[in-house]
Amino acid sequence: MKKANSALPGPNDIFREVLPNGITVLTRSNFNSPSVVISGYFDAGSLFDPDEKLGLADFVTSALMRGTKKHSFDEIYNILESSGASLGFSTGVHKSGFNGRSLAEDLPLLLNLLSEALTQPSFPKAEMEKLRMQILTGLAISAEDTSEMASETFDKILYKDHPYSRPDEGTPQSIQRIAREDLVKFQRGCYGPRGMVLAVVGAVEAEDAVRQVKRALGGWQVKGQKEAPELPELKLLKKAVRRHHRIAGKSQSDIVIGTNGPKRRDPEFMSASLGNNILGQFGMMGRIGDVVREKAGLAYYAYSSLNAGIGPGSWEVSAGVNPNNVGRATDLIVDELKRFVQEGVTEDELADSKANFIGRLPLSLESNGGVAGALLNIERHSLGLDYYLRYADLVNEVTSEDVLNTARKFIDPGKLAIAVAGP
Repeated sequence: MKKANSALPGPNDIFREVLPNGITVLTRSNFNSPSVVISGYFDAGSLFDPDEKLGLADFVTSALMRGTKKHSFDEIYNILESSGASLGFSTGVHKSGFNGRSLAEDLPLLLNLLSEALTQPSFPKAEMEKLRMQILTGLAISAEDTSEMASETFDKILYKDHPYSRPDEGTPQSIQRIAREDLVKFQRGCYGPRGMVLAVVGAVEAEDAVRQVKRALGGWQVKGQKEAPELPELKLLKKAVRRHHRIAGKSQSDIVIGTNGPKRRDPEFMSASLGNNILGQFGMMGRIGDVVREKAGLAYYAYSSLNAGIGPGSWEVSAGVNPNNVGRATDLIVDELKRFVQEGVTEDELADSKANFIGRLPLSLESNGGVAGALLNIERHSLGLDYYLRYADLVNEVTSEDVLNTARKFIDPGKLAIAVAGP
């Protein structure tokens, strides 16, 4: 039994150090492959976007690799390409993130480029206008995508008057308003070492990895780095709210139906996860897939998802259907949610779901990237360095009664957000 555990990251092989400037470094060595992965996040998500300039945080992260004070856009990509390395940035609501990989011997190069992009982006004018056109093209494509628009409409219902209702990528109007000075000001005010977490996983000794991070980013200091705005209290739905976002000429409608879910650190998270697996994930998309797709033949796809993070989460069912079947598919999904909160799950379903959760954990940790993601998950949600060693016990502790109580706490079939996008 001990041997199985040794493959899972734990206090014995996760090295954690906080640098004097506030950056938390997490490392785990793996000499089975010659490569190394760096992954992390920093406090500069879309929560910082002013309402009239939505998409600013996303614009900035997309611009970081377009040129720095030392290297042009082309030079950055030639450096990465010639060593077979990669580095990219992304934006979320609370945090922005980065991911890179290289051979272990090129880790200093990767960290230097990361440091340059974070601390010395140059936002060259011509590149910024090209980027603006790419973002606007992406928004135009999304506006014609029934799945994207159903999801956006759902967020507007569920998170009304809350920052979570705002699109991270912005709107065509807000992107047009963003000037180069806004990008410069955002990077200078919101980017900094405080709250930054960086994981290094691969063919490098832990102490050496920390030394290299220190060399590249240890001197980064930002006076007056902005604090993230406080999240306002979320107002829960008092009744069912339906909204249809019309997109002409489409042969498919997409439906998102759901409600609020737990935060990642809520005690109900694990029972909600196991319940959600049974509801609309496991096998052929769980009960939802079975009822709506397999038996009724009404959907191209149908599944449920639990989105749990730092703030209030969501618990939602998504389906793609023929526009003529929207009403019937919606009714079947709502009926299945009623059955879920009335009857709960069977012991057999729960046992299968637990075996699935425990069995797939080692698979998710087979790659350096998977381990890096796991380390960031531990840090972001204060789960403890022994979280993955305790994981099987946490899963096995959940009872069918826990799943039922959790379902009843979060899902009220009479107060659902129902969003449809299509003709």
